[in-house]
Amino acid sequence: MLELRPNCECCDRDLPPESPDARICTFESTFCVSCVETRFSGVCPDCGGDFSARPIRPASALHRFPASLRRVYKGRRTFAERPAAPDARQSPPSWV
Repeated sequence: MLELRPNCECCDRDLPPESPDARICTFESTFCVSCVETRFSGVCPDCGGDFSARPIRPASALHRFPASLRRVYKGRRTFAERPAAPDARQSPPSWV
């Protein structure tokens, strides 16, 4: 089930479950529309993929399936600014 995180992971803006300004990637990283458009140019800083509007859970379902209270705040860089992952084609360490 979708976690419905309560805030933007970049600027810490509140994003309640009914917010039309919440955007998510396929890994459920959650950002506000402003950060997605101005800071990340539509590219997720975690996975490099795109964003979709976060679905709004009907109020009738929130009682039984509440939104998450866990805030995630990382003050993100863009995907292009992240350090490159180690090259998997490198030779294995000497201890292998």
